[in-house]
Amino acid sequence: AVAVGVLIAAAFGSGDFAGGRASSSVSTSSVLAVAQACSVLGAAALVIVVPGDVQSRDLLIGTLAGVVNVTGLGLLYAGLARYAAAVVAPVAAVVGSLVPVLWGLLRGERPSSLVLAGIAAAMAAAALVSLGPSEERVGTSRGAAMAVAAGVALGSSLVLFSETDGASGQWPVLAARAGALVAVVVATACLARIGRMQRPRGRPLALAVTAGAFDVTATALLVYA
Repeated sequence: AVAVGVLIAAAFGSGDFAGGRASSSVSTSSVLAVAQACSVLGAAALVIVVPGDVQSRDLLIGTLAGVVNVTGLGLLYAGLARYAAAVVAPVAAVVGSLVPVLWGLLRGERPSSLVLAGIAAAMAAAALVSLGPSEERVGTSRGAAMAVAAGVALGSSLVLFSETDGASGQWPVLAARAGALVAVVVATACLARIGRMQRPRGRPLALAVTAGAFDVTATALLVYA
């Protein structure tokens, strides 16, 4: 569980970094559109390779998880692009981890005292990182608020994924990525209509594709775990 958790965190973190970097030069919605399109292709390949007996409930929960997840990603990418990453990233991580931990405790999970101490230490460490010196202190409170909202959304998506049936394989991942793509396309179309969309090209496009690849990898590992 710890090994898979480390891989999931590394994949999510790498994807968030790539998406945040891409959003610093083009619109967040266009970055998300490219990333989610790549994620859908990856998820489609996964359902072919990984067997699964999916029910309509799993698809519904997966779709909802995808919409919630991409909302959190949008807030996180925008926060990383506009405010100090040293504040936004750890705050989002702390809040995002609190949601599934509290959910597990409410559902009757009882980790050992050592595990709970480790969770508390990890959260405290991430919180302390955000208090370190930064050259970009302007808008710190706004960045922190955006990070909290992103963390709540991302943590909630993890809870939703955990509620899918283990026999469903990777179908919830495909439903999530498809639902996220539809949500992003709608948002992108609305922004394009009012002239606020910038299409990623060159390096931002490569970063958006990278973000999508890491995103679907992390989600697939999460559903497996």
